[in-house]
Amino acid sequence: MSWKSLNSSSEQQGTSTGFFDLLKRPIEMYVFVDPLCPDCWSLEPILKKLTIEYGRFFSIRPIISGNLASLQNCDSDRPEKLKKVWDKTGSRTGMCCDGDVWIENPVSSPLVTALAVKAAELQGKKAGMRFLRKVQEYVFLEKKNISDEGVLLECAKKSRLDVHEFEKDLHSESARKALQCDIKLTREMDVDSSPSMVVFNESDEEAGLKITGIYSYDVYVKVLKEMLQKDPKPAQKPLLEDFLSHYRFVATKEIAVVYDWTEQQAKKEMKKLVLKQKAREIPVKHGTFWEYMSGQ
Repeated sequence: MSWKSLNSSSEQQGTSTGFFDLLKRPIEMYVFVDPLCPDCWSLEPILKKLTIEYGRFFSIRPIISGNLASLQNCDSDRPEKLKKVWDKTGSRTGMCCDGDVWIENPVSSPLVTALAVKAAELQGKKAGMRFLRKVQEYVFLEKKNISDEGVLLECAKKSRLDVHEFEKDLHSESARKALQCDIKLTREMDVDSSPSMVVFNESDEEAGLKITGIYSYDVYVKVLKEMLQKDPKPAQKPLLEDFLSHYRFVATKEIAVVYDWTEQQAKKEMKKLVLKQKAREIPVKHGTFWEYMSGQ
């Protein structure tokens, strides 16, 4: 197995369920993430846009990156440093991550969180992705300890999982083996930082392309087209209300990136939906999120 590699220390700013549910897609994207990594969280807008415009060509496979030693060791001796990094990343990327969690309610065991994501995935890939997103919302926005079992069960319920199954799977050998598999894959693909992405074309198993760090959106499109060896047009974007009803809870930044708007434009459009009682504005430490109001 070989791949070319792109490396980025850090630029700016997409994981979520596919907007399209078509048949076999030729490209597989292994997205290596850490639920507690603010840069992984800031990749969300890009992945959403990529999924909407080109999701008919690829499927996403989230992989929990890291190693067991790092997952078992939560650096509780440096909460001030973590707080600073999170707050700085949140204000730089537009995807809020409230560093106060490390002072007020620190995550006690990243390993438990990682196992919970794999337990959720046992109910299907989309269930796993919904759960991962919910866990990220809980830690980055609500300052919850996402290694606390009660919090994880709440995330499972909000992600529409079978909570009883999830609770059982949380302590299962299956979840542990799935995590071991992710760790092995991280090692085999020589991934040493999050977020990273390895893109494969199923018809060409020998070559893949590894992207380390975060780039601007056009770089991901270029990589996708290179792997497809064609130049497809992006799909039409959904109406804003349809986008919101699909994803349920999104940042102003995500809307702005998907629709090629400024954040001011995105806010203005969202305020119209608020007036129609289709959405609710949720202010957070850095920026704003919007929640879909169903049943109105």
